[in-house]
Amino acid sequence: MKKMLIIGLVWPEPTSSAAGTRMLQLIDLFLTENYDITFACAASKSAYSFPLQTKNVKEVEIQLNDESFNTFLKELNPNVVMFDRYMVEEQYGWRVAMECPNALKILDTEDLHFLRYARQEAIKKGVEFSNQLLYSDHAKREIAAILRSDITLLISKEEKDLLINQFNINPSLLYYLPFLENEITSDNVATWKSFVERQHFMFIGNFIHEPNWNCVQVLKTRIWPLIKKELPKAELHIYGAYATQKVNQLHNPKERFFIKGRAEDAQETMSNYKALLAPIQFGAGVKGKFVDAMQTGTPNVTTKVGAEAMQNGLDWNGFVTESDEEFAAKAIALYKNEELWETAQNNGIKILNINYGNIEFKTEFMSYLNAIEKYLELHRQQNFFGQILQHHTNQSTKYMSLWIEQKNKNLPK
Repeated sequence: MKKMLIIGLVWPEPTSSAAGTRMLQLIDLFLTENYDITFACAASKSAYSFPLQTKNVKEVEIQLNDESFNTFLKELNPNVVMFDRYMVEEQYGWRVAMECPNALKILDTEDLHFLRYARQEAIKKGVEFSNQLLYSDHAKREIAAILRSDITLLISKEEKDLLINQFNINPSLLYYLPFLENEITSDNVATWKSFVERQHFMFIGNFIHEPNWNCVQVLKTRIWPLIKKELPKAELHIYGAYATQKVNQLHNPKERFFIKGRAEDAQETMSNYKALLAPIQFGAGVKGKFVDAMQTGTPNVTTKVGAEAMQNGLDWNGFVTESDEEFAAKAIALYKNEELWETAQNNGIKILNINYGNIEFKTEFMSYLNAIEKYLELHRQQNFFGQILQHHTNQSTKYMSLWIEQKNKNLPK
């Protein structure tokens, strides 16, 4: 049985974020291949952390900048190590290379952080996004982590293309692995609430994630005023984990704008609404909220950035819009027109079943992984720049980490 170590940035919270759901999908994928999995994390657990032991995954709390992690690595001696986002690879990658040089190293990006930051920068500066904004320190760090890893998982084809075409990353280092979803069947559809059984609009998103907070601000100040004027009985309900005081202050029943807080079950909650509104201004990757919408037969209205990488030439599960006025008009049309609403719903079924039905993705990925594992030395020789980065970056990161470690030891107890 192969041993796998996953080093988490945080403990997975599937009820809080799409990142938590994605991590559990990856864990399930490796469990079906009979991997013996250990999940290690230096962050504190919350009440919403998924109990991984229920899946027979060992949970280990680790220390940041501490030699005890090296001892732990030596004893575990994993065949495969997966880093949960580039920051984790920066922190622990050199220790893995030192103690387990033959372990296959996988980087799970979730989304390209540097792309999200570049788009956010454009919005903040009030300028149009251009590729020039991509060449940031964030990009240098994230791409360095990609080069130091044997395989990097990307959830978006557009992001894979960006790395290959814009940054000349060797395609053999990148693997497109989308959300792994069960196909929507006619039995699923039969359980969905109909057009007349649903009411109101909704938005959902983890508020630790900056694009979600921005979305709510756009809805509150620019889009909802246009919609509520035309639909005097409709309400907009905002859901999301980790809502702060600034989010809660937007709650205004007079304006029919309600902050509802955490949804214990996102899909169950979403299934009661006529439409999801998500005017996403910046972000990257693929949005879990749209997968939930498709799985519950809930049409949505979004932007080009919101729908990015999910359509693949198919009609959208609602509307992709380019202005506030168009966004409001399409939301109103969906709310009033049952035929339009049902067409959008059917489009969502097609997108999910064609782009995210999981069986073939799993099989192809495991074949690719096994091939690289078999010829790991050759694979690494073909990525010589990665070896150079491994050598130089490891020296600087290593000594910074060792300095912090020594400093911590000298602190008064």
